[in-house]
Amino acid sequence: MSESSPSTSPDSSRTLELRVPEMDCPSCAGKVENSVERLEGIDGIEPRVTSGRLVVTYDPTQTSDAEIRERVRAAGYEIESRAAERTFSVPDMDCPSCASKVENALEATDGVDEIETRPASGRVTVTVAEGTDSERVTEAIEGAGYEASPIADGDPVGDEESVWKSRRAVGTAVGGVVVAIGMALEFVVPGLDPALWTVAGRTYALSHLLFIAAVVVAGTPILRNGYYSARNRSLDIDFLMSLGIVASVATHHPFEGAMLAVLFSVAELLERFSMDRARDSLRELMELSPDTATVKREDGSEETVPAEDLEIGDVVVVRPGEKIPADGVVIEGESAVDQSPITGESVPEDKLTGDEVYAGTIPESGYLEIEVESEADDSTLARIVRMVEDAEREKTEREQFIDRFASVYTPIVVVLAAAAAFAPPLLFGASWSYWFVVGLTLLVISCPCALVISTPVSVVSGITSAARNGVLIKGGRHLEAVGDSDVLAVDKTGTLTEGDLSVTDVIPLEGATEDDVLRRASALERRSEHPIGQAIVGYAEAAGVTDDSDEPAVSNFEALAGKGVRGEVDGTTHYVGKPDLFDGLADLEHVHATTDGGVSLADMGYGETGQCDREGCLDVLAEVVPDLEAEGKTVVVVGSEDRPIGLIAVADRVRPEAAWAVSRLQDQGVRVVMLTGDNEGTARAIAEEVGIDEYHAELLPDEKLEWIRRLEAEYGDSDEPAHVAMVGDGINDAPALATATVGVAMGAAGTDTALETADVALMGDDLTRLPYLYELSGKANGVIRQNVWSSLAVKAVLAVGAPFGIVTVIHAVVIGDMGMSLGVTGNAMRLANVEPETPEVADTRATTES
Repeated sequence: MSESSPSTSPDSSRTLELRVPEMDCPSCAGKVENSVERLEGIDGIEPRVTSGRLVVTYDPTQTSDAEIRERVRAAGYEIESRAAERTFSVPDMDCPSCASKVENALEATDGVDEIETRPASGRVTVTVAEGTDSERVTEAIEGAGYEASPIADGDPVGDEESVWKSRRAVGTAVGGVVVAIGMALEFVVPGLDPALWTVAGRTYALSHLLFIAAVVVAGTPILRNGYYSARNRSLDIDFLMSLGIVASVATHHPFEGAMLAVLFSVAELLERFSMDRARDSLRELMELSPDTATVKREDGSEETVPAEDLEIGDVVVVRPGEKIPADGVVIEGESAVDQSPITGESVPEDKLTGDEVYAGTIPESGYLEIEVESEADDSTLARIVRMVEDAEREKTEREQFIDRFASVYTPIVVVLAAAAAFAPPLLFGASWSYWFVVGLTLLVISCPCALVISTPVSVVSGITSAARNGVLIKGGRHLEAVGDSDVLAVDKTGTLTEGDLSVTDVIPLEGATEDDVLRRASALERRSEHPIGQAIVGYAEAAGVTDDSDEPAVSNFEALAGKGVRGEVDGTTHYVGKPDLFDGLADLEHVHATTDGGVSLADMGYGETGQCDREGCLDVLAEVVPDLEAEGKTVVVVGSEDRPIGLIAVADRVRPEAAWAVSRLQDQGVRVVMLTGDNEGTARAIAEEVGIDEYHAELLPDEKLEWIRRLEAEYGDSDEPAHVAMVGDGINDAPALATATVGVAMGAAGTDTALETADVALMGDDLTRLPYLYELSGKANGVIRQNVWSSLAVKAVLAVGAPFGIVTVIHAVVIGDMGMSLGVTGNAMRLANVEPETPEVADTRATTES
């Protein structure tokens, strides 16, 4: 839905980002890529299938953005324009009835196609037809009785002006004083309350006039909103309260009308205040990024510019205590950087030349010069803020149910209110005055405001609290789903372990040397993106066995998913991968270790197998592989179709907090299961070390997906499968993450794919956030249930008490509307107090309690 303006980098290349929503599969991306790369001057093409975006880097002297767009269209795909979607700040739209009124007004506006109202953040997003300007949308919203401004011109989450200094607050206070004086005259000193005149057989005293004056002063905003509700045919709280106030005054019940006007205005102000507290959590995220940046020019001078004006390639200067204004790479200086705004990690991380840094983080000890790598609106922090805001768009199942319930509940109670007001007097000759008040009370009770906001305000509070602690939750349904999940499937490499693999053993075979083994293995693995391959390449480079001038010729390279790689090295087909890869190829049960270097089998810890007369006879599968795997190492075999030439063992360290995190999850009732593509021995060793009872090893990517389904069936029942969450690296585990009820990606701060594809992203490589995520989700589900059921229970009790005179208008407003709205909002705000626990804190608490 968006189309970025081309950005210019120092080498005169430009970057253009296009929104191509129909590009939703690798095949589509390939067609678009093939079409665009025909143009001259294309430096890079990055199709992002998961988000429907195409990023193209090009030389503006050889091609243009118009030509690129034309090539995308030539491939059969349409480009959506940024102008198609606009967002407006509507700060006074802070409840579902307000949102309904705005929706009704916009639905009647020409050129407006889609409407999304988000009262929790005071925003309206509309999709408009070409040629529809913002003024038309603004006028429609204002026609519903609400001030509005395009998001670029106003606060994205509403006005920060104190609600208690607003005109409505002043009017409500004055109205309250006038009501108090009227009550004193009528009930305390009636002798000072003279009758002024009689109209239509009804006597009006001074107190009555004061009550009517209070209605005018405090009730004008209500009546104004009620007018707009009627005009937009919206059966909402403003219309119902206006109806009640007007009917009270018209039927000579000015006291009830005045109390309704004042108390409802107080309720609205308190609701607005509570909603502002929820919006503050979004503002805090937005304020993490600084407004200005110090740019270092080529002549060495420094210039302060707005952070939003930074361009890719600019060099910014950041001193200790200042916020980094954009994502980039350190090109000079070093400092410990507080990255807690992004990753939630409390310990600052040392940053040196060449390290990545993120907007909103803070250098604590040193001066840094940073080359900007992304514009302000595309930084990691900006994307987090956008995703947190967008999380409100997707309604949870509970929200959808409550919306359906409210659409039935309100009309029914309104009909009951009318029946209560008219039926007893007409049918049984009962008191008009008494039953009018009963009907008025039921009319107030009919508004489901507290019920309807009970879930979204909890979702916003929970999601923003998680974002501040380095956990990005993409929507309310994912927040709920984590707490409902029965099983957590975890990947091993990069999740339970650090993912920083290193080579521990190289065992040459059949006369090959260690250098031969590393040289051939690294030649193939250099073309692989697998962490094990990268570890082998790094080790070979460090050992000095790779040389550009002596690089083996590689052709016909092929990655064998879940098994290894294959390719021709110097004209001979070689394989590098798991021992199973060599089934049907080279014989691994009878090989010969290379002992020419003076290292005997005994020195290696093995004895002769006696399979033949040659020295160094080994059964790799029966002896070497099990021993290495028992030490938690992964074994890679290097060889051709005819013979193996060596073994390489690679090890990965278990994260220090892994055992603690698994233990905490198990204490919370979560069944933790490890799914890994690694061998059985390594999987067993890691599982035992971290305390996982169930693990499944040697799984291909599609087999992990199948195990997710099997876990759903195994831990569920015949009526409903179990909820299974999956945590992995967000890339290699993509199929399993997509299949799981909730997909959780680790270390997503610098990974676009993980940020875009995962349901939940842990911004840092910190497993302590997993128990926190489950605790937050569990408490959020509890808060939502409390809010929903307490709202329903209070409404039911008030409705039952109204016909007996036990519940009055005052009770209905103070308890049923104002009280419950404040209650559910305050209850939801408790989620902001949920903080991540660390092993150190947990140990301290345990010691204190003991």
